[in-house]
Amino acid sequence: MTLPPLHYRAGDQGFLKQLNRSAVLDMVRREPGISRADLALRTQLTKASVGMMVQELLEQGWLTEGGWQQGNVGRPGRALHLNEDQHVLLGAEVGVEGLRVVGCTLTGQILAHLDVVVPSTNPEATAQSLAGLIRELLGQPELAGREILGLGVAVPGPVSLHAPTLLFAPNLGWRDVSFLALLKPFLPDLGGFWLLENEAKAAAFGEVYFSEQEEPELLAYISLGTGIGSGLMLGTPVPHLLRGAQGLAGEIGHSVLQVSGLYCHCGNRGCAETLVSGWSIRAALGLPSGLLLEDALASRMQDVDVQVTLQRAGEALGMLLTNLHHTFNPSDIVIGGALTRLGDALLHPALTFFEKHQRHLYASASPVRLHVRTDSTYISARGAAAQILAKVLH
Repeated sequence: MTLPPLHYRAGDQGFLKQLNRSAVLDMVRREPGISRADLALRTQLTKASVGMMVQELLEQGWLTEGGWQQGNVGRPGRALHLNEDQHVLLGAEVGVEGLRVVGCTLTGQILAHLDVVVPSTNPEATAQSLAGLIRELLGQPELAGREILGLGVAVPGPVSLHAPTLLFAPNLGWRDVSFLALLKPFLPDLGGFWLLENEAKAAAFGEVYFSEQEEPELLAYISLGTGIGSGLMLGTPVPHLLRGAQGLAGEIGHSVLQVSGLYCHCGNRGCAETLVSGWSIRAALGLPSGLLLEDALASRMQDVDVQVTLQRAGEALGMLLTNLHHTFNPSDIVIGGALTRLGDALLHPALTFFEKHQRHLYASASPVRLHVRTDSTYISARGAAAQILAKVLH
């Protein structure tokens, strides 16, 4: 992939150098194993500029080089990769039923992770609990001696990036919470960037940014947990999230599927979450809180009331997927979150509904690539860490 031409302020050599550095690092991220000659071609920089920049980045520990290989142009060159041994990206997620933290390399490999199943209460207590989990993570031997590049925190609601502020978390009852400001007093000076992001948007970002595959045209990540959310990530020409004017793009859990339906935690009626979400399934089956939903249902999956409830929830999920696909037409859909662990009882009716309704409008088009992630425990925290790397590189 060729980057667009670089624009810079005349005479500002420091600014130009920073642009060049960002271009080189990002291209190595996109194309691990690229040679210096191919870097010059892709970034439209001179070979001399690329050579000096690469040497500096090697000395600073940002890059490593491997064996000789034939590139697309010129003579064989040394393969360049992001250095996975010097830095660490920290990511965290505040969930309705627990907290999760990860430490990642520059390529998204998780070095260490921790989680605790505990209901989030008020923002201050949750910030203190999360800080304790982060301090415990920093004590893991896998992170010893690494330079911390920053901390990204994913939260279950839309976020204003200007403050940054969690605008509303219906399933926590939080509104207008400056969570990072609450968190910082409980942590040492970590250095680097700090950011706050919606959990589904963070997951979508990480799915694209840390992917080893070709970047999708548009990826939709569907988060199935206590609530329902989504993140929409454009992969080309430069990966970025669709946010909307107030950051509400992707809040599919509060799109209305049933006029005059049940009341949702957000205050509206008939939201998707009243039909398919962790909390609505618990309410329909009279399940107590304090136990993970998949554990509460483990011995009851053959009960008629459980099967009927999950069938109806699955059909509602299929309707939600269909509406999302007809609205945004993503090339890829990734489904993750705790509800995926309920298996076919929920997912089969959802995917059957989706495939049936997609077929009528898109009979001659390439089908959407749909993936289910049942191992998505740390996907949002890892995605928040990916956003730290994007800030560092750019």
